[in-house]
Amino acid sequence: MRYTYEFVELVPGERLVMRTKRGPFPMETTYAWRAEPGGSTRMTLRNRGEPAGFSKAMAPIMKLAMRRANRKDLAHLRGLLESQHD
Repeated sequence: MRYTYEFVELVPGERLVMRTKRGPFPMETTYAWRAEPGGSTRMTLRNRGEPAGFSKAMAPIMKLAMRRANRKDLAHLRGLLESQHD
């Protein structure tokens, strides 16, 4: 799935919010970071959207594809971050 996003909010070190400008259906993605005990950081990711028309029929498949893509991206990010500590 290919989307074009616009950044609508950035609070450095806290939150990044993006909305789709173009793509299969309108969606908003929020990344949030919070300091955790022991010096680690918790990142949360939330995708919200309301599919319509053909996208609505494909929503269950798209949900699985998005979840898989998010997990892959997060695993890649984790690898990058952990390699900086080696």
